[in-house]
Amino acid sequence: MVPETLPADGDTRSFLGAIIRNPHQLGAIAPSSKAVACLAASIVPSTGEAVVVELGAGGGVISDAIRRRLPPGGRQLAVELNDGMVRHLRRSRPWLEVIAGDAGDLGKFLGRAGVTRVDAVVSSLPWTLFDEHQQKRILDEVSAVLAAGGRFSTVITLAAMPFRRFRQFRGLLEGTFATVGVLGPVWLNVPPALVFTASTSSPSPGRIT
Repeated sequence: MVPETLPADGDTRSFLGAIIRNPHQLGAIAPSSKAVACLAASIVPSTGEAVVVELGAGGGVISDAIRRRLPPGGRQLAVELNDGMVRHLRRSRPWLEVIAGDAGDLGKFLGRAGVTRVDAVVSSLPWTLFDEHQQKRILDEVSAVLAAGGRFSTVITLAAMPFRRFRQFRGLLEGTFATVGVLGPVWLNVPPALVFTASTSSPSPGRIT
């Protein structure tokens, strides 16, 4: 019988092994903490039959946080480029629909999966490893697949913020979405991190972003 999830140390070993084999595909030095995962997943609708996509699922910590919040009847997919992480996710989380590929092809992958709209996209992609063209390509894909009022979140480490490519990404984020907000920081993450959130439309009165 396959366990529902592997122990957390299995996630960490798989993540560190992937870094050693291909350091250019993973921008973090350790998996996201549970606190960061919960912040990133906080944009996931807690009612209705929501469709949620995760970009750069890595070891699966954020995948677990999404699953805990996703209501019954919801659908959860993850796009992951690293082959080792794809194998780990499929083995450790059989309930997760794992798509092996580049987030820049998100729309194509979702079309093949029969998905016509997405309520939330949660990301831990290493944005500062991407040039401006790659950043824009992925953000455009995210914006195109989100339903009206859909939300996007992404983890950004504080260590990344001084770099030009982060400022580039922040500008593209604000130019792509109607609203942009920030959650955190989470100081106990390694390294400390923020979660940037964005929405395809302005929030309703009283809604906090």
